[in-house]
Amino acid sequence: MKLQGKVALVTGGTSGIGLATAQEFARQGATVYVTGRRQPELDAAVDAIGHGAVGVRADSANLADLDRVYAEIGRRSGQLDILFANAGGGDMQPLGAITEEHFDRIFGANVRGTVFTVQKALPLLKDGASVILSGSTTTVQGTENFSVYSASKAAVRNFARSWLLDLKPRGIRVNVISPGPVATPGLAGLVPPEHVDGLYGHLASLVPMGRLGDPAEIAKGVLFLASADSSFVNGIELFVDGGVAQI
Repeated sequence: MKLQGKVALVTGGTSGIGLATAQEFARQGATVYVTGRRQPELDAAVDAIGHGAVGVRADSANLADLDRVYAEIGRRSGQLDILFANAGGGDMQPLGAITEEHFDRIFGANVRGTVFTVQKALPLLKDGASVILSGSTTTVQGTENFSVYSASKAAVRNFARSWLLDLKPRGIRVNVISPGPVATPGLAGLVPPEHVDGLYGHLASLVPMGRLGDPAEIAKGVLFLASADSSFVNGIELFVDGGVAQI
């Protein structure tokens, strides 16, 4: 029970890596809060997490929604020990097809949302807390048709390096988890349904381990960064990628 007595928030916790991490945190003894934008999916996630998890409907790029999330956590628990700023996503467009809407939506979710998710958590975060940001192997790789998403995740990577200095007086650690290709609804949603198997097969062929990751495997990495096991780990980008970004 590595997180016994801890209070954790996972944004974007209704599916994929976010849901798997929320489930892992709950199994390890944490009181878990999750956010999602759609109530039916949020309710289903809370049921799947169990252990008294609490869901708060919110868009992490909406500052008023974030205020409601932290007001609820403050009312119920009074503190926050772990923040996994996981909400975000993106889709594919080649350079010539990038639009303002595409750029603003992805940077809004991944960059603006991350900034204010962490900033607004500061009054609740305990000294010595752990903040984990959601990165990607695209922070260090070029990816065709995926430049806006990749740039947004590169920005998130630098937040950890800079924020650990801002938060040094409080001993709050800030790290990044960067998954490789993982079988999630978000990955499948990048292509039409009839092309999902082809996408998965292509991505698996790029991974030295020869397969996609499972969300539960990424959750184990997030758990490490959230727990006392990583007490002297600060500012890193932890790749959980089957080796794809290491070759």
